[in-house]
Amino acid sequence: MNGFGIEHTVGRDIRVSHDGRPLFGYSYAPDTAQLESPKPYLHPLRTLDGDLVSLFRPHDHVWHKGIAWSLPNVGDDNFWGGPTYLRDRGYVQLPNNGTATHRTLTELSGAADAATIAHRLDWTAQSGRPVFDETRSLTARLVGDGAAWALVFETRMTNVSGATIAIGSPTTAGRDNAGYGGLFWRGPRSFTGGVIHSPAGSGGEELRGTRAEWMGFSGRHDETARWSTLVMVDDRSNPRHPPQWFARNQSYACLCPAPFFSEELDVPAGSTLALRYAVVISDGNADTARGGELAAWGREALAATEPAPTEPAPTPTTEPSTT
Repeated sequence: MNGFGIEHTVGRDIRVSHDGRPLFGYSYAPDTAQLESPKPYLHPLRTLDGDLVSLFRPHDHVWHKGIAWSLPNVGDDNFWGGPTYLRDRGYVQLPNNGTATHRTLTELSGAADAATIAHRLDWTAQSGRPVFDETRSLTARLVGDGAAWALVFETRMTNVSGATIAIGSPTTAGRDNAGYGGLFWRGPRSFTGGVIHSPAGSGGEELRGTRAEWMGFSGRHDETARWSTLVMVDDRSNPRHPPQWFARNQSYACLCPAPFFSEELDVPAGSTLALRYAVVISDGNADTARGGELAAWGREALAATEPAPTEPAPTPTTEPSTT
């Protein structure tokens, strides 16, 4: 077949391909241990030539799963997984690992030019207390005249807790330069020691915490010795654009545009937080100029993808969710 294809295992996951070549899997209802803060994730992710550019459940951080919308400091709740960083105490395992649970699919389509997945999710604390009602969409399309592909990720999170929620990070809780939280990508083991790219230049972990409209990562694959590059682009309408970035290449490979890196963001009861990103996945190595070209393709993908319509905010409630 020509164009984007979809395989759906109902109640579990969706796999997207282009012209028969697998691009990614989206596990929207995973069987995840509570300690790992269950949530949907994207894995495996592949380039158009088939190289794997994501890592699932590494032993050092088992809650890292490909690409996931993952937030460690949501008020007193942890939607990241594992222990929570506490000022003056460090990391402590608490009974606060929340869950982002799939409620219903609202769109699932594959066509010649794009594939789209959209669904509703309930964010609940480990105690069962409702926190957010989320509307999420993922749209894949080719970019650069077919030289790469891009995923547009959009989330709209409505606070249904009945109180203002402060979203932060381990850095806002006191840990220096550890402002992770948001759309988080974990790269393959062989990408360790790879190159981080930004508009200011290419390098390593000295780029962590800097502000940029986009950031990228080039890594090399075992067995084939080929290179792949991933670039993440922050939409210009996002709060605190351009964001600070959590990026690593020494202990492991990761990228995360982190709008809550060094300052908490308050989300009042009943209000909606909206964010959009593009993730461009390309075969081959890159430098700063190539990273900028891939980022431009990501911006084109954002422009070509209509933002989700605004929906009325649900009535705030403090009753446990029954869905």
